[in-house]
Amino acid sequence: MKLIVGLGNPGRKYEYTRHNLGFLLLDRLIAQSTVISSRTDCEAIVTKISLADQTCLLAKPQTFMNLSGKAVSCLAAKHHIETDTKLLVLFDDIALPLGKLRVRPSGSAGGHNGIKSIIAELHKNVFPRLRLGIKPEEPILDLADFVLSRFESNETELVNQMLSMGEEAVTVWLKQGIDKAMAFANVAQSDKSVAQR
Repeated sequence: MKLIVGLGNPGRKYEYTRHNLGFLLLDRLIAQSTVISSRTDCEAIVTKISLADQTCLLAKPQTFMNLSGKAVSCLAAKHHIETDTKLLVLFDDIALPLGKLRVRPSGSAGGHNGIKSIIAELHKNVFPRLRLGIKPEEPILDLADFVLSRFESNETELVNQMLSMGEEAVTVWLKQGIDKAMAFANVAQSDKSVAQR
């Protein structure tokens, strides 16, 4: 079994904000899959699904972003998840331009409090992650305000395209592993760049 964790903040106040892209992508994965069960476990909403012919646990930590690692470590221990290969974390990334995505097998927190918490709780930074870009075109004065803001109407199409590519990247990861998912993400970005020229 594999564990896919989307990062975000719980509550209606934070729905559809940039910092909740992990939750948004998880919702799309649930919508396209067969749901087996859904319940609260390890301070997270956990939905058991069948996706890409595999049984997966999809989790939304309800601890708020900076404590996300508590839910991740609890679920990984409880369900015997090998985090090096069978955990995938979905999250927004201020270092990537809006619309871009990247898949990586490991890495630093890059200033993201949710990833920082997971690294601290797992005591390692080796776990697959899918980064969803939110970097603004213009400099911003307050990072916290920006990540907690909602997307502008002229950004909606690009965000939806990114989430669709994210769904495909997760499916590739499930079926073919991290290397193929990384290659898919890179090719998807290249194709998109060519199409925009």
